[in-house]
Amino acid sequence: MTKPIQPVQALVDRARARVPTLSPSEARRRLADPDTVFVDLRDSAEIAADGTIPGAIHVPRGNLEFWIDPASRYFKPIFGSGKSFVFFCAADLRSTLAAATALEMGLERVSQVEGGFHAWRDAGGPVASATRSAADATAAPQLADDPKGAER
Repeated sequence: MTKPIQPVQALVDRARARVPTLSPSEARRRLADPDTVFVDLRDSAEIAADGTIPGAIHVPRGNLEFWIDPASRYFKPIFGSGKSFVFFCAADLRSTLAAATALEMGLERVSQVEGGFHAWRDAGGPVASATRSAADATAAPQLADDPKGAER
């Protein structure tokens, strides 16, 4: 007898109970924090069509676990930096699941944006046209409205 398929919403609900969630306004307050890294989990086509949160790094959802694991040949040093990570996707389903996985893998400071990028944009959050490379993400992002950005 086969086991019934568990609804994805049940997985999301269990993950949501473990993952800290930031409202778009709370997330926006962390945008200029050099200790916070925004992680865009959406597909490249979504980012190209809609933009992204300024300074975010793009981590394709299918690569996340490999990029977090220091024993993986695909490991990205940003995930060993001790920084705080704010995950987001379009509407917060993928980011909730991804953040729960990251916490389970041992990242300690992980949260996600409630409502995802759509909620961010609808709340008036700034939008950039492209993400940063995860390989280049060890430096703080230079934000257009950050007067100290040119000094970094």
